[in-house]
Amino acid sequence: MNKQIENKKPIQKFCSKCGSPTTIKIPEGDNRHRAICESCGTIFYENPKIVSGCLLSWQNKILLCKRATEPRSGYWTLPAGFLENYETVEAGALRETMEEAGAQTKQIELFLMCNLPHISQIYMMYHGELLDGKFSAGIESEEVRLFGENEIPWNDIAFTVIERTIKLYYRDKKEGNFGIHFDTIDKR
Repeated sequence: MNKQIENKKPIQKFCSKCGSPTTIKIPEGDNRHRAICESCGTIFYENPKIVSGCLLSWQNKILLCKRATEPRSGYWTLPAGFLENYETVEAGALRETMEEAGAQTKQIELFLMCNLPHISQIYMMYHGELLDGKFSAGIESEEVRLFGENEIPWNDIAFTVIERTIKLYYRDKKEGNFGIHFDTIDKR
């Protein structure tokens, strides 16, 4: 096992079921440190978060949102966010796109699955066509705009995974074939 992963300890200090303090140890039959309630014995598993979003295009331009929230407020991104419980990845991507960009599409296809183990996230990015060219800034966006390839504010893109998604999109577009991409960004 990677030493950096081995040294990462759970952060849950109190039980969310009974409120008692937790102890950090390796449960019987496990191989990782977990937070375990001292009173009721509940084991807390901390797992990666899934982020889903969309790259929507309209008349040779793509839709970007300027973030109104931290992290990276004031920087441009594709509409995306954390998946909710009981939600499919596709439904999460469509919900986040509506919430952040007031945008819809008829169909999306998986475009990129990217591991970010250094922050325990997995990005699932989809692509599709913006429905009727309509969009509007949601509460989490300062501004939403369509950008042509030569207009992308590359120095103001919020996250590396978003930059990679956009670059892969334009590469695939030039080649005339959109595929499904798999990547890992590990800044450890």
